[in-house]
Amino acid sequence: METVIKASPRVVRDYIRLFVNRGAYTLQSLRPHRESGRHYYFRPKAKGAGEELSLTAATIRRHLEGELTIGLYAINPSTQRSKWVAIDADYDGAMEDLLKLQYFLQEDKVEAALEMSKRGGHLWIFMERPALARECRIYIYNLALRLGVRIKGAGLAEGIEVFPKHDELREGEFGNAIRGPLGIHRGANRRYWFYGADYTLEKQMAYLNRLQKVSEEQLRSFIGGKTMPPEFDRKRSSTDQAVSFVHTSGREFRILEHVGKVRKVGRNYVTQCPSCAEAGQDRSGDNLAISIDDPRKYICWAGCTKEMIRRAVGCRSPFGNPREEVAHAGQARFFGTSRADSVEASATTLE
Repeated sequence: METVIKASPRVVRDYIRLFVNRGAYTLQSLRPHRESGRHYYFRPKAKGAGEELSLTAATIRRHLEGELTIGLYAINPSTQRSKWVAIDADYDGAMEDLLKLQYFLQEDKVEAALEMSKRGGHLWIFMERPALARECRIYIYNLALRLGVRIKGAGLAEGIEVFPKHDELREGEFGNAIRGPLGIHRGANRRYWFYGADYTLEKQMAYLNRLQKVSEEQLRSFIGGKTMPPEFDRKRSSTDQAVSFVHTSGREFRILEHVGKVRKVGRNYVTQCPSCAEAGQDRSGDNLAISIDDPRKYICWAGCTKEMIRRAVGCRSPFGNPREEVAHAGQARFFGTSRADSVEASATTLE
């Protein structure tokens, strides 16, 4: 059983300064779902009023002391900037990839902090001042591809995930969230620390404070002449808007006609993702969430795009490109729970 840990006001202030980009956040359920056994995430609301709660210093303290577990969003939508970049890897060989990235980041004089996780780890890079999400993504995606590090998406079911996952957010969107560091992982029932410092909150925060932060000038020197790799570019076009997918036969595509048994979890149906299943993944049969209110809207928590899912069931998009029917960032309105370590915060996931 873990020793009782107390978070001092200074630790809380430092945590907010380093990690908190905006007031919106998610909470991980303290109790596992009775069917899936997973601890799902949700955006907390005030009792009675139904208004979504904003993150406070008291909530941060409770997270650090292990009373609850929060998920943090990567982008502040008022500026399209983030205080950090987090690289999440949780597959076979993940730690080797993270260590390779950490080494070559150090070659750029970028000091990245490696956090333990359930299956792999998270690599955190902190900004001197919040940086544009798109510029952060250009840097890490190009570095990963140069090093031969796999990136989830674009046909790969496993690989690193980079937070922020979007270049920008529209009004009312949440982008992505990731499990807040130094709290209790409910699924594993343990706290994961950063390598490089003793396992106390004070020593961990002192270590993170000492790390050299990346300036905007540095970041722009790294990405000079570079763009987002086209296979991962999420720039929006007219086909990214919320439109119904229609078969060439003229009949609207309905995902429920192409999946097996479903079960209700909150406001969603949950079932096996056809694309994951094709790759030999999702043996627990709960990667795909489908909105009960509007089954046209669905998301794979493992990162499969709608094009990948439709291809797996033999239905290709009439637009002829891999862009999603609804941009992931716009799905916040339709999904109420989330899982795992990476939160597609339109619907919000975490592990």
